[in-house]
Amino acid sequence: MTVGLKTSDFHYELPEELIASRPLAERSASRMLVLHRDDGRIEHRMFRDLPEYLRQDDLLMLNDTRVIPARVFSDDGKIELLCLDRLSPTEWRCLVKPGRKMKVGRQCVVGSTTGTVVEIFENGDRLVRWEAPIDLDRHGHLALPHYMGRDDEDADRERYQTVFAKEEGAIAAPTAGLHFTPDMLERFDHDFLTLHVGVGTFRPVSAERPEDHDMHSERYILTESVAKRINAARRVVAVGTTVTRVLEHLGRSRIADCGLRIENADQQGETDIFIYPPHEFRVVDALLTNFHLPESTLIMLVSALAGREQVLAAYREAVAERYRFYSYGDCMLIV
Repeated sequence: MTVGLKTSDFHYELPEELIASRPLAERSASRMLVLHRDDGRIEHRMFRDLPEYLRQDDLLMLNDTRVIPARVFSDDGKIELLCLDRLSPTEWRCLVKPGRKMKVGRQCVVGSTTGTVVEIFENGDRLVRWEAPIDLDRHGHLALPHYMGRDDEDADRERYQTVFAKEEGAIAAPTAGLHFTPDMLERFDHDFLTLHVGVGTFRPVSAERPEDHDMHSERYILTESVAKRINAARRVVAVGTTVTRVLEHLGRSRIADCGLRIENADQQGETDIFIYPPHEFRVVDALLTNFHLPESTLIMLVSALAGREQVLAAYREAVAERYRFYSYGDCMLIV
């Protein structure tokens, strides 16, 4: 029974010491909890065992977005900006702290480049126009999730990035993909879409009921050639919730009687799809994902696929077995 679910129905207790603040020495050394949807059976395996659960003609779908060092500080240290979306070479939509100091017309300097607030959006974001393109590679920092409890380090430039990252634009990493090495990836029939993960992925659900939550929007791209491969696949195995959101967004707009999962065409745009129980999955058949925060949109998505009770039971077992949680943590395969 999923009618009347509350946000609190997706809560679980997690000891703080199980939050992975740093990655393992080897990407593919993570543990993998396998949850079988048909009977709730749980297996404790390693990520390297993933090939045992994939079949011939399965297609592994991954997100090739590349995380940018989007967090910058003014030269005087008084202003922090998170560069959310580049609107032109010299204009960025930014989340600014403290906002009271950055009214329209106010300026700040980053790396000797001056930026001016030219507009304040309804949600409080600022449109900042820089006198020259701002050099994020030199002056920017990765916006690591708050639960890591630390600032970014040089090593994060490589590890908080998938080995197949290509298209720049994400604020956060598609973390289910962090486990793959080039050698591991070559073992699977796979392809890519792009969804630029935004800061909204960390925003908690404050509404008492999930259906009242205002979901963030994120930009995606999927090519016609990949769409055709998805439609030809026996099963589509999504690597991460970001891939799942794009595919299910495209699946809900399909032509009902065309016999396809999604339309065979180049597709790009924005999606604010919010997947929570009950949801009829039209494209995704299996999911590899990390462990997610309590009461988050991500654990709700996972619960829509595998059932809330089964997911929470799996999470309780993962806690008991001392799995590592969140972005740099272990993974979970739902089949």
